[in-house]
Amino acid sequence: MQLLTLPASPALATSIRATAQVFEDPKSQALLAHLQQVAPSEASVLIIGETGTGKELVARHIHNLSARRNRPFVAVNCGAFSESLVEAELFGHEKGAFTGALSAKAGWFEEADGGTLFLDEIGDLPMPIQVKLLRVLQEREVVRLGSRKSIAIDVRVLAATNVQLEKAINAGHFREDLYYRLDVVSLELSPLRERPGDILPLTRHFIEAYSQRLGYGSISISQEAEFKLKNYSWPGNIRELENVIHHTLLICRNGVIERDDLRLSNMRIERSDDSHPSPDDSAEALLERAFQKLFAEQAGALHEKVEDALLRAAYRFSHYNQVHTANLLGLSRNVTRTRLIKIGELAVNKRRPAALPNERTLQLSI
Repeated sequence: MQLLTLPASPALATSIRATAQVFEDPKSQALLAHLQQVAPSEASVLIIGETGTGKELVARHIHNLSARRNRPFVAVNCGAFSESLVEAELFGHEKGAFTGALSAKAGWFEEADGGTLFLDEIGDLPMPIQVKLLRVLQEREVVRLGSRKSIAIDVRVLAATNVQLEKAINAGHFREDLYYRLDVVSLELSPLRERPGDILPLTRHFIEAYSQRLGYGSISISQEAEFKLKNYSWPGNIRELENVIHHTLLICRNGVIERDDLRLSNMRIERSDDSHPSPDDSAEALLERAFQKLFAEQAGALHEKVEDALLRAAYRFSHYNQVHTANLLGLSRNVTRTRLIKIGELAVNKRRPAALPNERTLQLSI
């Protein structure tokens, strides 16, 4: 497992998510390779991804791989300030520039001089500020609010958004020239549901990190709980996974996380894309899905459940003919009959299907 660990800034000290990212899934490994290529340059980077996918961590990784690594990394959420304050926050202000400006103050661009400025949720910037930001990027200088003096800056800008800026441009909410200025390099972060190979490595990281923070000993996780985590859609991405693990550690017993300890949102329950096998699915794939479902529902009776399901499916496939069922499964007729009685198949009047089903689309009835 490739685990990236970065020092958290004081502002992010409470978020374990901000200090680590895994690159285990093939999509994440491809992203890491791309990061390593573009990070040493001075190019602006636009990071695109859903909320909670780790955009700030990627920005920090780019900074740490660049020649600016020993200079400041400043992260600013563009949606966190009112329209009246965002200009002063970004570009600074002089004393008396507005009510409450009791002294001069440098903006975030000046604070990041020589280093990297990360502008999160860039799509939330008001249009008038977008115009001024474009000028700062072009001229490499800022003018504080209430001043006419320009201040030269040396800053690499990384921006992030969870919205499609192309649509915002078409709607008149984002400047096209600013978009192209920011989008010299574009990085798209896949949501967690599309990189399932990262789910369990991230889970183990959060278990270890929160166990240490809470002063717990070693915490393990059951296979049933792992299965539940892997098959959940994670609409809140890594942030949601972190919160789930944090809560789970508070309520789990005996140092083991069980399936029922995991409190997942009801908005999107487990992924359903595997529930309907395609005609090209192999028997192994069909059985694997059956095993997963049975394991999640009643792991202790897995072997017996699979045997019953196999017998029931074979009996129906054979048009409820005991001899054909026995031959299909390689059993004697007496053994087949005894087992059919046990599972209740002979106690019910069955109607034969009109045509023999295609064996490639056979599904186990569970």
